[in-house]
Amino acid sequence: MIHAVTYPTARLAQHALVRPGGETVVLLVHGNGSSSVFWKDLMARLPERFTALAPDTRGYGATEARPIDATRGFGDVVDDLIALLDHLGHAQVHVVGHSLGGNILYALLGSHPERFASATLVNPGSPYGFGGSKGEQGEPCWPDFAGSGGGIANPVFVERLKADDRSLDDPNASPRAVMNTYYWHPSFTTPAEDELLDGLLAMQIGEQFYPGDFEASEHYPFVRPGVWGPLNAVSPKHLSDTVARFIEATASVPVLWVRGDQDQIVSDASLFDFGTLGTLGLIPNYPGEALYPPQPMVAQTRYVLEQRRAKGGAYSEVVMEGTGHSPYIERPDEFLAHVLPFWSP
Repeated sequence: MIHAVTYPTARLAQHALVRPGGETVVLLVHGNGSSSVFWKDLMARLPERFTALAPDTRGYGATEARPIDATRGFGDVVDDLIALLDHLGHAQVHVVGHSLGGNILYALLGSHPERFASATLVNPGSPYGFGGSKGEQGEPCWPDFAGSGGGIANPVFVERLKADDRSLDDPNASPRAVMNTYYWHPSFTTPAEDELLDGLLAMQIGEQFYPGDFEASEHYPFVRPGVWGPLNAVSPKHLSDTVARFIEATASVPVLWVRGDQDQIVSDASLFDFGTLGTLGLIPNYPGEALYPPQPMVAQTRYVLEQRRAKGGAYSEVVMEGTGHSPYIERPDEFLAHVLPFWSP
Protein backbone atom coordinates (compact mmCIF):
# COMPACT_ATOMS: atom_id res chain seq x y z
CA MET A 1 0.00 0.00 0.00
CA ILE A 2 1.21 3.50 -0.86
CA HIS A 3 1.33 5.99 2.03
CA ALA A 4 1.64 9.78 2.04
CA VAL A 5 4.14 10.96 4.65
CA THR A 6 5.64 14.33 5.54
CA TYR A 7 9.18 14.05 6.89
CA PRO A 8 10.65 16.82 9.13
CA THR A 9 14.11 16.80 7.59
CA ALA A 10 16.95 19.10 8.59
CA ARG A 11 16.12 21.42 5.68
CA LEU A 12 12.34 21.46 5.24
CA ALA A 13 9.18 19.45 5.79
CA GLN A 14 9.26 17.15 2.78
CA HIS A 15 6.15 15.34 1.59
CA ALA A 16 6.54 11.99 -0.14
CA LEU A 17 4.66 8.94 -1.31
CA VAL A 18 6.11 5.70 0.05
CA ARG A 19 5.50 2.11 -1.04
CA PRO A 20 7.11 -0.08 1.64
CA GLY A 21 8.94 -3.20 0.53
CA GLY A 22 12.34 -4.80 0.77
CA GLU A 23 15.77 -3.38 1.51
CA THR A 24 16.40 -2.12 -2.03
CA VAL A 25 15.26 1.52 -2.15
CA VAL A 26 14.33 3.38 -5.33
CA LEU A 27 14.18 7.18 -5.12
CA LEU A 28 11.83 8.64 -7.77
CA VAL A 29 12.36 12.31 -8.70
CA HIS A 30 9.55 13.95 -10.64
CA GLY A 31 9.85 16.65 -13.28
CA ASN A 32 8.47 20.14 -13.77
CA GLY A 33 4.71 20.66 -13.69
CA SER A 34 4.19 17.44 -11.75
CA SER A 35 4.65 15.88 -8.32
CA SER A 36 5.08 12.57 -6.55
CA VAL A 37 1.64 11.41 -7.68
CA PHE A 38 2.99 10.99 -11.23
CA TRP A 39 4.96 7.95 -9.94
CA LYS A 40 2.01 6.38 -8.14
CA ASP A 41 1.01 3.78 -10.74
CA LEU A 42 4.59 2.68 -11.30
CA MET A 43 5.18 2.39 -7.54
CA ALA A 44 2.19 0.07 -7.20
CA ARG A 45 3.61 -2.21 -9.91
CA LEU A 46 7.07 -2.63 -8.38
CA PRO A 47 7.99 -6.07 -7.02
CA GLU A 48 7.84 -6.33 -3.23
CA ARG A 49 11.62 -6.52 -2.94
CA PHE A 50 11.73 -2.76 -3.65
CA THR A 51 10.85 0.11 -1.36
CA ALA A 52 9.76 3.11 -3.44
CA LEU A 53 10.20 6.70 -2.24
CA ALA A 54 8.74 9.55 -4.33
CA PRO A 55 9.17 13.00 -2.75
CA ASP A 56 7.62 16.27 -3.84
CA THR A 57 10.64 18.44 -4.55
CA ARG A 58 10.95 22.02 -3.32
CA GLY A 59 8.27 24.19 -4.91
CA TYR A 60 6.02 21.27 -5.87
CA GLY A 61 3.22 19.22 -4.37
CA ALA A 62 2.69 19.25 -0.61
CA THR A 63 6.31 19.84 0.42
CA GLU A 64 6.90 22.93 2.55
CA ALA A 65 7.10 25.97 0.28
CA ARG A 66 10.66 27.28 0.35
CA PRO A 67 12.15 29.51 -2.39
CA ILE A 68 14.45 27.96 -5.00
CA ASP A 69 17.76 29.85 -5.22
CA ALA A 70 18.55 29.38 -8.90
CA THR A 71 22.03 30.86 -8.57
CA ARG A 72 22.93 27.49 -7.01
CA GLY A 73 21.55 25.62 -10.02
CA PHE A 74 19.79 22.66 -8.41
CA GLY A 75 21.84 22.91 -5.23
CA ASP A 76 18.79 23.59 -3.07
CA VAL A 77 16.96 20.51 -4.35
CA VAL A 78 20.08 18.32 -4.14
CA ASP A 79 20.61 19.30 -0.51
CA ASP A 80 16.92 18.65 0.21
CA LEU A 81 17.02 15.14 -1.25
CA ILE A 82 20.24 14.20 0.53
CA ALA A 83 18.71 15.48 3.78
CA LEU A 84 15.69 13.25 3.14
CA LEU A 85 17.89 10.18 2.57
CA ASP A 86 19.84 11.03 5.73
CA HIS A 87 16.63 11.46 7.71
CA LEU A 88 15.45 8.01 6.61
CA GLY A 89 18.83 6.37 7.08
CA HIS A 90 19.26 5.32 3.44
CA ALA A 91 22.99 5.12 2.78
CA GLN A 92 22.61 4.20 -0.88
CA VAL A 93 19.64 3.99 -3.26
CA HIS A 94 18.77 3.57 -6.91
CA VAL A 95 17.56 6.88 -8.29
CA VAL A 96 15.23 7.70 -11.18
CA GLY A 97 14.69 11.20 -12.57
CA HIS A 98 12.08 12.24 -15.12
CA SER A 99 12.40 15.36 -17.28
CA LEU A 100 13.53 18.18 -14.96
CA GLY A 101 14.15 15.39 -12.43
CA GLY A 102 16.84 14.21 -14.84
CA ASN A 103 18.52 17.60 -14.59
CA ILE A 104 18.40 17.22 -10.82
CA LEU A 105 20.06 13.80 -11.18
CA TYR A 106 23.04 15.27 -13.05
CA ALA A 107 23.63 17.52 -10.04
CA LEU A 108 22.90 14.79 -7.49
CA LEU A 109 25.36 12.36 -9.04
CA GLY A 110 27.99 15.02 -9.54
CA SER A 111 27.99 15.96 -5.86
CA HIS A 112 27.07 12.70 -4.08
CA PRO A 113 27.90 9.72 -6.35
CA GLU A 114 28.51 7.42 -3.38
CA ARG A 115 24.83 7.62 -2.42
CA PHE A 116 23.56 5.97 -5.61
CA ALA A 117 23.73 2.36 -6.77
CA SER A 118 22.41 3.35 -10.20
CA ALA A 119 20.75 6.23 -12.02
CA THR A 120 17.86 6.01 -14.51
CA LEU A 121 17.25 9.07 -16.68
CA VAL A 122 13.73 9.17 -18.15
CA ASN A 123 13.32 11.70 -20.96
CA PRO A 124 15.76 13.95 -19.07
CA GLY A 125 16.39 17.57 -19.87
CA SER A 126 19.70 18.28 -21.55
CA PRO A 127 22.69 18.36 -19.17
CA TYR A 128 23.29 21.87 -20.55
CA GLY A 129 19.90 23.04 -19.34
CA PHE A 130 16.75 24.12 -21.12
CA GLY A 131 16.94 26.89 -23.72
CA GLY A 132 19.65 29.27 -24.81
CA SER A 133 22.28 26.81 -26.08
CA LYS A 134 23.25 25.27 -29.39
CA GLY A 135 25.36 22.42 -30.69
CA GLU A 136 26.03 19.13 -28.96
CA GLN A 137 28.52 20.79 -26.59
CA GLY A 138 25.97 23.33 -25.32
CA GLU A 139 27.50 26.57 -26.57
CA PRO A 140 25.41 29.56 -25.37
CA CYS A 141 23.51 31.26 -28.19
CA TRP A 142 24.02 34.66 -26.53
CA PRO A 143 26.37 35.90 -23.80
CA ASP A 144 23.43 36.69 -21.49
CA PHE A 145 21.81 33.24 -21.99
CA ALA A 146 18.66 34.78 -23.50
CA GLY A 147 15.99 32.20 -24.23
CA SER A 148 16.37 30.41 -20.92
CA GLY A 149 15.02 31.04 -17.43
CA GLY A 150 11.73 32.25 -16.00
CA GLY A 151 10.75 34.32 -19.02
CA ILE A 152 10.30 31.37 -21.37
CA ALA A 153 7.11 30.12 -19.67
CA ASN A 154 3.80 30.85 -21.39
CA PRO A 155 2.30 33.64 -19.24
CA VAL A 156 -1.27 32.55 -20.03
CA PHE A 157 -0.43 29.05 -18.81
CA VAL A 158 0.99 30.54 -15.61
CA GLU A 159 -2.18 32.57 -15.01
CA ARG A 160 -4.31 29.47 -15.51
CA LEU A 161 -2.19 27.60 -12.99
CA LYS A 162 -2.82 30.37 -10.50
CA ALA A 163 -6.55 30.14 -11.19
CA ASP A 164 -6.60 26.34 -10.68
CA ASP A 165 -8.00 26.05 -14.21
CA ARG A 166 -9.28 22.55 -14.99
CA SER A 167 -10.76 23.29 -18.42
CA LEU A 168 -9.82 21.70 -21.74
CA ASP A 169 -10.18 24.62 -24.11
CA ASP A 170 -6.65 25.60 -25.19
CA PRO A 171 -3.94 23.05 -26.09
CA ASN A 172 -1.17 25.56 -25.33
CA ALA A 173 -2.51 27.21 -22.16
CA SER A 174 -5.08 25.03 -20.37
CA PRO A 175 -3.13 22.89 -17.86
CA ARG A 176 -5.29 19.83 -18.57
CA ALA A 177 -4.87 20.25 -22.32
CA VAL A 178 -1.13 20.87 -22.05
CA MET A 179 -0.78 17.73 -19.96
CA ASN A 180 -2.76 15.57 -22.40
CA THR A 181 -1.07 17.05 -25.47
CA TYR A 182 2.56 17.15 -24.38
CA TYR A 183 3.16 15.10 -21.22
CA TRP A 184 2.55 11.88 -23.14
CA HIS A 185 1.63 10.81 -26.66
CA PRO A 186 -1.66 12.55 -27.54
CA SER A 187 -3.33 9.20 -28.21
CA PHE A 188 -2.74 8.06 -24.61
CA THR A 189 -5.52 8.34 -22.05
CA THR A 190 -5.51 7.47 -18.36
CA PRO A 191 -8.25 7.03 -15.74
CA ALA A 192 -5.90 8.87 -13.35
CA GLU A 193 -6.14 12.09 -15.38
CA ASP A 194 -7.80 14.15 -12.63
CA GLU A 195 -5.34 12.96 -9.99
CA LEU A 196 -2.40 13.78 -12.25
CA LEU A 197 -3.89 17.19 -12.99
CA ASP A 198 -4.12 17.78 -9.23
CA GLY A 199 -0.38 17.03 -9.06
CA LEU A 200 0.35 19.50 -11.85
CA LEU A 201 -1.73 22.25 -10.25
CA ALA A 202 -0.06 21.75 -6.88
CA MET A 203 3.01 23.72 -7.99
CA GLN A 204 3.92 26.82 -6.04
CA ILE A 205 3.56 29.83 -8.37
CA GLY A 206 5.52 33.07 -8.14
CA GLU A 207 8.83 34.80 -8.81
CA GLN A 208 10.65 32.62 -6.26
CA PHE A 209 8.97 29.43 -7.48
CA TYR A 210 7.54 28.62 -10.92
CA PRO A 211 8.17 30.20 -13.35
CA GLY A 212 10.65 32.43 -11.54
CA ASP A 213 11.83 35.94 -12.31
CA PHE A 214 13.44 37.20 -15.51
CA GLU A 215 14.88 40.29 -17.19
CA ALA A 216 14.52 41.85 -20.61
CA SER A 217 17.25 41.13 -23.15
CA GLU A 218 18.32 42.75 -26.40
CA HIS A 219 18.77 39.26 -27.82
CA TYR A 220 16.10 36.95 -29.25
CA PRO A 221 13.73 35.89 -27.69
CA PHE A 222 14.27 39.05 -25.60
CA VAL A 223 14.20 37.53 -22.11
CA ARG A 224 17.14 36.41 -20.00
CA PRO A 225 17.26 34.43 -16.75
CA GLY A 226 16.66 35.74 -13.26
CA VAL A 227 17.79 34.22 -9.99
CA TRP A 228 14.79 32.34 -8.53
CA GLY A 229 12.76 29.26 -9.37
CA PRO A 230 13.20 26.01 -11.30
CA LEU A 231 13.29 27.48 -14.82
CA ASN A 232 16.17 29.73 -13.80
CA ALA A 233 17.85 26.80 -12.02
CA VAL A 234 17.82 24.90 -15.32
CA SER A 235 19.21 27.85 -17.28
CA PRO A 236 22.72 27.18 -18.59
CA LYS A 237 23.69 30.43 -16.86
CA HIS A 238 23.33 28.85 -13.41
CA LEU A 239 24.39 25.24 -14.00
CA SER A 240 28.03 26.16 -13.39
CA ASP A 241 30.20 23.01 -13.31
CA THR A 242 27.27 20.54 -13.21
CA VAL A 243 28.22 18.90 -16.51
CA ALA A 244 31.92 18.63 -15.64
CA ARG A 245 31.18 17.14 -12.22
CA PHE A 246 28.68 14.67 -13.70
CA ILE A 247 31.30 13.52 -16.20
CA GLU A 248 34.24 13.40 -13.80
CA ALA A 249 32.73 12.23 -10.50
CA THR A 250 30.23 9.55 -11.37
CA ALA A 251 32.03 6.74 -13.21
CA SER A 252 31.08 4.27 -10.48
CA VAL A 253 27.33 4.84 -11.02
CA PRO A 254 25.83 3.01 -14.03
CA VAL A 255 23.30 5.05 -16.01
CA LEU A 256 20.25 3.88 -17.95
CA TRP A 257 18.73 6.43 -20.34
CA VAL A 258 15.11 5.66 -21.25
CA ARG A 259 13.19 7.94 -23.60
CA GLY A 260 10.08 8.04 -25.72
CA ASP A 261 10.73 8.68 -29.40
CA GLN A 262 7.63 10.92 -29.73
CA ASP A 263 8.64 13.38 -26.99
CA GLN A 264 7.54 16.93 -27.86
CA ILE A 265 9.10 18.58 -24.78
CA VAL A 266 12.66 17.20 -24.70
CA SER A 267 13.88 16.56 -28.23
CA ASP A 268 16.10 18.00 -30.92
CA ALA A 269 13.07 19.97 -32.13
CA SER A 270 11.25 20.72 -28.88
CA LEU A 271 7.98 22.60 -29.21
CA PHE A 272 8.89 24.38 -25.96
CA ASP A 273 12.19 25.73 -27.34
CA PHE A 274 12.37 29.20 -28.87
CA GLY A 275 14.74 27.96 -31.55
CA THR A 276 12.16 25.49 -32.82
CA LEU A 277 9.34 28.01 -32.44
CA GLY A 278 11.38 30.54 -34.42
CA THR A 279 11.98 28.17 -37.31
CA LEU A 280 8.22 27.51 -37.42
CA GLY A 281 7.52 31.21 -37.71
CA LEU A 282 5.65 31.31 -34.39
CA ILE A 283 7.88 33.93 -32.72
CA PRO A 284 8.54 37.32 -34.38
CA ASN A 285 12.01 38.72 -35.07
CA TYR A 286 13.64 35.31 -35.25
CA PRO A 287 17.33 35.87 -36.16
CA GLY A 288 17.74 32.59 -38.02
CA GLU A 289 19.22 29.20 -37.34
CA ALA A 290 22.82 30.37 -37.61
CA LEU A 291 22.40 32.47 -34.46
CA TYR A 292 19.63 30.66 -32.61
CA PRO A 293 18.98 27.11 -33.86
CA PRO A 294 16.71 24.60 -32.13
CA GLN A 295 18.50 23.20 -29.08
CA PRO A 296 19.61 19.61 -29.86
CA MET A 297 18.61 18.29 -26.44
CA VAL A 298 18.88 14.58 -27.23
CA ALA A 299 22.19 15.02 -29.04
CA GLN A 300 23.54 17.04 -26.11
CA THR A 301 22.55 14.33 -23.65
CA ARG A 302 24.20 11.65 -25.76
CA TYR A 303 27.37 13.73 -26.13
CA VAL A 304 27.70 14.19 -22.36
CA LEU A 305 27.02 10.51 -21.66
CA GLU A 306 29.65 9.57 -24.24
CA GLN A 307 32.14 11.91 -22.57
CA ARG A 308 31.32 10.23 -19.29
CA ARG A 309 31.78 6.80 -20.89
CA ALA A 310 35.25 7.87 -22.03
CA LYS A 311 36.03 8.46 -18.33
CA GLY A 312 34.88 4.94 -17.44
CA GLY A 313 31.20 5.57 -16.74
CA ALA A 314 28.84 2.96 -18.17
CA TYR A 315 25.52 3.87 -19.77
CA SER A 316 22.92 2.31 -22.02
CA GLU A 317 20.08 3.86 -23.98
CA VAL A 318 16.56 2.50 -24.46
CA VAL A 319 14.11 4.10 -26.89
CA MET A 320 10.45 3.24 -26.27
CA GLU A 321 8.86 3.70 -29.67
CA GLY A 322 5.43 5.29 -29.88
CA THR A 323 5.65 6.92 -26.44
CA GLY A 324 5.98 10.59 -25.58
CA HIS A 325 7.49 12.47 -22.68
CA SER A 326 6.38 10.02 -19.95
CA PRO A 327 6.91 6.41 -21.09
CA TYR A 328 6.77 5.15 -17.49
CA ILE A 329 3.15 6.38 -17.34
CA GLU A 330 2.21 5.43 -20.89
CA ARG A 331 3.55 1.87 -20.84
CA PRO A 332 4.61 1.10 -17.26
CA ASP A 333 5.01 -2.66 -17.67
CA GLU A 334 7.30 -2.22 -20.67
CA PHE A 335 9.22 0.44 -18.76
CA LEU A 336 9.69 -1.93 -15.82
CA ALA A 337 10.87 -4.66 -18.17
CA HIS A 338 13.77 -2.37 -19.07
CA VAL A 339 14.62 -1.01 -15.62
CA LEU A 340 14.18 -4.00 -13.31
CA PRO A 341 17.16 -5.95 -14.77
CA PHE A 342 19.20 -2.75 -14.51
CA TRP A 343 18.35 -2.39 -10.82
CA SER A 344 18.96 -6.07 -10.09
CA PRO A 345 21.63 -7.35 -12.52
